[in-house]
Amino acid sequence: MRLTVVRPGGSSIGTTTKNNIMLKNLTLWIAFFPLLLLSSCNCSGESSRPQVRIGEHVWRVEIADDEQTLRQGLADRDEIPEGTGMLFVFPREEVRTFHMLNCRASIDIAFISSDGIIVKIYTMAVEKDPKKATVRYPSVHPAQYALEVAAGTFKQLDIKPGDKVVLPVGVP
Repeated sequence: MRLTVVRPGGSSIGTTTKNNIMLKNLTLWIAFFPLLLLSSCNCSGESSRPQVRIGEHVWRVEIADDEQTLRQGLADRDEIPEGTGMLFVFPREEVRTFHMLNCRASIDIAFISSDGIIVKIYTMAVEKDPKKATVRYPSVHPAQYALEVAAGTFKQLDIKPGDKVVLPVGVP
């Protein structure tokens, strides 16, 4: 089927086929559909992060499980958004010690045993000189995991030692 496109004054713009029009429409759809998808997504990646649950409370966490991320932790950040945090995953359970070197935001930390029980909680304050970590925060009891969230969170939510932590699927 051939179509002739005519201007309002009566002159012809050109002739095309119905298949050409459909092909042009399909091409436009293919070109703009990915943009439509991207515009409707949460591109920060936060919603795809693993979850840690304590009772009814859930945090989307970054996982620190290699030498670099375990050392870096949440250092050099100005804030920890509500509902987010970092889960430190160590290869075995033992007494752990954390500090606040290069941290610009105060942090709550919960040390967690290999069976998912909180063994110790601290609110770690920013050091007077963030380049010098003078205060140490020991787990006291063996811990395989540590969860860091915004300071004051655990007190506000009445989370305490002895509470059970549900770790993300796939965390050893």
